[in-house]
Amino acid sequence: MTESQVTVTDRAAARISEILADEAPGTKLRVSVLGGGCSGFQYDFGFDVSQQDDDLVIARDGATVLIDPVSLPYLAGSQIDFVDELIGAAFKITNPNATASCGCGTSFSV
Repeated sequence: MTESQVTVTDRAAARISEILADEAPGTKLRVSVLGGGCSGFQYDFGFDVSQQDDDLVIARDGATVLIDPVSLPYLAGSQIDFVDELIGAAFKITNPNATASCGCGTSFSV
């Protein structure tokens, strides 16, 4: 899979850079797909200082996102964005592979 199959918006890159500025040098944002949630799968966001050889690395405007090879097929073609709405600010993944999602937007099914 190539980097172009998962994209990071300008807003998401800016927010990731902002968050990582407060972390230890070399820290990256890891996006994963885990089993669970109300729709079967859920997105997981965390910090990681260790990049694996088989991780997809997306670098944009000072932000680095890591995606592991198990999660990548579930995220192929997705867009990672950052939204600031009345109900709160959060990362939002627009995933063309999801056939259904829950109201909170962090859980989906394929």
